[in-house]
Amino acid sequence: GRHYFREFLRSEYSEENFLFWMSCESLKNEQNPDIIEEKARLIYEDYISILSPKEVSLDSRVREVINRNMVEPSPHTFDEAQLQIYTLMHRDSYPRFINSHMYRRLLRNEDIKT
Repeated sequence: GRHYFREFLRSEYSEENFLFWMSCESLKNEQNPDIIEEKARLIYEDYISILSPKEVSLDSRVREVINRNMVEPSPHTFDEAQLQIYTLMHRDSYPRFINSHMYRRLLRNEDIKT
């Protein structure tokens, strides 16, 4: 199902939300401080920086929290941003996906397998 949802988001030019969410999940699983710092920097450059073509839409308060957290990145540096993007996908993108041709195709494919 994730593959289809990602494809749907790509068709709506909002795949960056899903990719950001997945990157945050990956960061949460890290223990090594050097890897945490590197992954946090990459997430910031790819999805938070206003210079990024894949910038996600976050309110200014959450951006300020991230900027403070980036001083000493942790697996939870982007938690508030991740929740905001999840909520956006849950309320906006996911309902459209459920009503899309892509979702109906996914259901048909699952029916064929069972």
